[in-house]
Amino acid sequence: MADSSPVGVRKWLVLIALALSVLVVGIDLTVLNVALPTIGPVLHASTGDLQWFVDSYSLVLAATLLPFGVLGDRIGRKTMLIAGLLLFCVTSAVCAYAPDAGALIAVRAVLGLSAAPIMPLAMAVLPVLFTPAERPKAIAVMMTATMLGFPLGPVLGGWLLNHFWWGSVFLINVPVALIAVVAVIILMPQSGNPHPGRFDLVGTLITSAGLIGVTYGFVQAGTDGWSSATSWAPLVAGFALLVAFVFHERRIIAAGRVEPLVDLGLFRSRHFTWGTVLATFVSFAMFGIMFVTPLYFQDVSGSDSLLTGVKMLPMIAGLTVGGALAAKLQTPRVPRGGAVPVARAGFRSVVAVGFAFIALGLALGARTHGSTGEGYAALWFVLLGFGLGFALPASTNSALSALAKERSGVGSAVIMTLRQVGATIGVALLGTILGSVYRDRLGGNPAVANVPAPVRAEAGQSVTAGVAVAQHAGSADLLDAVRDAFVHAMDNTLVVCALIGVLGTVLAVLFLPGRTATSAQTPEVEVGSVVGS
Repeated sequence: MADSSPVGVRKWLVLIALALSVLVVGIDLTVLNVALPTIGPVLHASTGDLQWFVDSYSLVLAATLLPFGVLGDRIGRKTMLIAGLLLFCVTSAVCAYAPDAGALIAVRAVLGLSAAPIMPLAMAVLPVLFTPAERPKAIAVMMTATMLGFPLGPVLGGWLLNHFWWGSVFLINVPVALIAVVAVIILMPQSGNPHPGRFDLVGTLITSAGLIGVTYGFVQAGTDGWSSATSWAPLVAGFALLVAFVFHERRIIAAGRVEPLVDLGLFRSRHFTWGTVLATFVSFAMFGIMFVTPLYFQDVSGSDSLLTGVKMLPMIAGLTVGGALAAKLQTPRVPRGGAVPVARAGFRSVVAVGFAFIALGLALGARTHGSTGEGYAALWFVLLGFGLGFALPASTNSALSALAKERSGVGSAVIMTLRQVGATIGVALLGTILGSVYRDRLGGNPAVANVPAPVRAEAGQSVTAGVAVAQHAGSADLLDAVRDAFVHAMDNTLVVCALIGVLGTVLAVLFLPGRTATSAQTPEVEVGSVVGS
């Protein structure tokens, strides 16, 4: 039971402020995808420019999550969170008035820098403010806010583009970020590590360069293919730097003169290791789905961007119900005649059930065909959302439960970094499967045998290009073949995602800890107190 004292009420208001913080980042991740077709002609952007509008944000975000997690622990999480939100607010406004493609790419990179402290530090405060008994509910709220941004982005973006100019999709961030800043300033306590060691500058540079290489390599693989040097060269270099980072961290831990960037001992904890791995699995599958399904709704069903976002809302309904039920199952209660609070269900069972529902929803989604009704899509979206509501908050809670409060910033940053890289890998791998199956299916369709080879080649680039080419040529046969090929490719992609759900179920059963007794004591840092700077 949550504390009903003024302090207890206040920390739930802090949670709302933190949820707003991650919501605005989630919205920004998807609202741009809706606006790209509009922004491109206005800024005279090439296809490469359009890709970099998205990738400049992702690269900087992946590279700076860990350093900002460390700085939050050292300088103060409230201080860094306010700085990130203010920079996010200013940079969003600058994005809205970017004069050309190069300027927008540069400002989007700064926007990724501003988002880097928001994501891990908003999560890092949860072990400080909330007791283990309260934490499942708090994490469920945060995860719901994070994922709510994905369908809200297209809904808001579509509505704004229908009524205002393209820059309005960035300006929507400004009021939400300002509200979050005010709430954090008024309500959130300062927290951090009161006795930080020497800063690991070398480790920070190595890991940032490694993460940039890995992220860039997977991004390029999704567009240039896996055989291209622009894909495998940065991947090899990035992974080599990350291996070097592990050796560097082991060396400075043994020397004891510098505080390591990442406490490698965390990975000896089943709670942290498998909670993080399974949260990354969720991100892998989820971002792949978020990449595939909007294309289906827009290019196959003919929905505009606004309606596409609306059609994805059933996933949020399932997520909300699943998250609330999972939080209730994980909230400790005192057994009759006992003195030690015990949760109704442990991490193992909750996460396993979540992945099982994810697998079921995706397996149903993989049976989609060209004439499938919207009700069927809503059904498997609800099941998928329900599974996400179980799996993601519980796996994240498992990882957070292993973190000491003094180092929860960098620990949360490790979780968020792996999730970010997992999402990038998911889009690259699943995008490769989608593209290759789509081209094979389209090329083997007898209906396009008489279509000129240059037209077939252009249509094979993507479903969006295929629909545009078919409509320009006035060819109903080609349009039907394009849509059939994409649905077939989407079904294959969803099968892969469903298998990830099955694998997640197995790993959760094998490696996550079960139900354990839980301390329900008040956190060491109460609202209004100061730890660190």
